[in-house]
Amino acid sequence: MNALLYALVVVIWGTTWIAISLQQQSGISANVAVFWRFFISAIVLFAFIAFWRKLQKLTVKDHLFCMLQACCIFGFNFVCLYYAVQYVSSGLEAVIFSMAVIFNTLNAKLFFAQQIPSRFYPAALLGVLGIVALFWQDVIGTTLNSQTLLGISLCMIGTYGFSLGNMISTRHQKNGLDIFTTNAYGMFYGAFLMALISCVQQDDFFPTMPLSAISALIYLAIFGSVIGFTAYFYLVGRIGSGKAAYSTLLFPLVALVISTVWESYQWHWNAMIGVVLILCGNAIFFVKMPQSKSIQLSKQS
Repeated sequence: MNALLYALVVVIWGTTWIAISLQQQSGISANVAVFWRFFISAIVLFAFIAFWRKLQKLTVKDHLFCMLQACCIFGFNFVCLYYAVQYVSSGLEAVIFSMAVIFNTLNAKLFFAQQIPSRFYPAALLGVLGIVALFWQDVIGTTLNSQTLLGISLCMIGTYGFSLGNMISTRHQKNGLDIFTTNAYGMFYGAFLMALISCVQQDDFFPTMPLSAISALIYLAIFGSVIGFTAYFYLVGRIGSGKAAYSTLLFPLVALVISTVWESYQWHWNAMIGVVLILCGNAIFFVKMPQSKSIQLSKQS
């Protein structure tokens, strides 16, 4: 089950980068794009829950945490990442977003006193180095100036917001709250927040968009949000936020494979090294090594 959820998250979120780029090409503002994405997601989730009569009653405190989660992972973090692409390359953004693995592990220790496994350090190091190698051309081609620093800061804030959203989901599940219910409310509050910001900035809620951008919006809402976030938060509850976040290191690989097929992306040596490093880190995190006979005998004695 864990492997299925992990693969589902990697494949779905690995393809959302393309959908997001199609949205941005249409000229829709980041605030409105995020609003429509989570408004549609919330409606679909509430309809699904109502059909199965699974809507869970939440306390006022639970609703406040859903609002906080909306700010962290269903609102401001996406806006930060959307705006960051105006100042830094998508490759550099992927490198910074890989820090989610580290943020999640440290936040889990900070908020829930979860012990950091010894295998985390080599796995995280290999993973982050792999992402850097994968996008090496973007990294070395980046010129540090005020705009670049702004883009990096936005990426870091968005990534840390993503991590805090993970922690709130962990809190929900530890308190026995249903993931579908908390996601539905969180996405609704996130959409409401983005609507307020869009109104203040006088954004156009109904911009003219080509069919490709509308299709991308539907894909992001249904697959990227409803299915993707549900599967991901289930994964967080089952294997921990640190291991679940390691899936973020595999998103760029999916995107590059698709780019290879549809856009004739050329693989260079640094990209191949990056893939090997990421997969090695993935193996360290998830492959259980068989115990030696001496250790087994000592346990039996």
